[in-house]
Amino acid sequence: MKKTSCGFESFERRNSLSFRICNNQVDKIAGISYDTGSNLAYRISTKDSIMKLASRTISIQEKDIQKKWVLIDATGQSLGKVASKAAAIIRGKTKPTFTPHMDTGDNVVVVNASKIKLTGKKWDDKIYYRHTGYPGGIKSRTAKEIYDRKPSDLIKKAVYGMLPKNRLGRTLHLNIRIYDGSDHPHVSQNPETVNL
Repeated sequence: MKKTSCGFESFERRNSLSFRICNNQVDKIAGISYDTGSNLAYRISTKDSIMKLASRTISIQEKDIQKKWVLIDATGQSLGKVASKAAAIIRGKTKPTFTPHMDTGDNVVVVNASKIKLTGKKWDDKIYYRHTGYPGGIKSRTAKEIYDRKPSDLIKKAVYGMLPKNRLGRTLHLNIRIYDGSDHPHVSQNPETVNL
């Protein structure tokens, strides 16, 4: 066993892969004391078993996924803050059971989208482009033009841009509902309010 200056110890496992662990944390979990009569082999085997449990990756199955409803109030909040929080919840990154290839996130309801704010001169300088598919068919609209037409589209475009660009992302975008006012038809789901 080799002790380094930073307090870590490295030792060989049965499969001859060396790895480093922090003595203080693992010993505290295992309840091992450094008495003079303690068995060194027992300490190593106990640490090894704890590290195996600690490094186990959980991949949740579809039957174990538990979804809930979350409410976000966009009144006076910046567009990016609301969109990034909503995207993280929809993706499932706020849960310990996050699995990258599955829909483990919650359903998000965003209210008061008409009271969203943009900082600086983004109302006029932020431009959204789309293309018709025909030669020379590029179209553009500013954030103010989109807001005047339908305020919820600003949040919708921002959240979609933060989701994966694949089949999973196309499924995840169905988990958000955006409303311009404070009323929404999801009261029976008892959405939990999230503070930003």
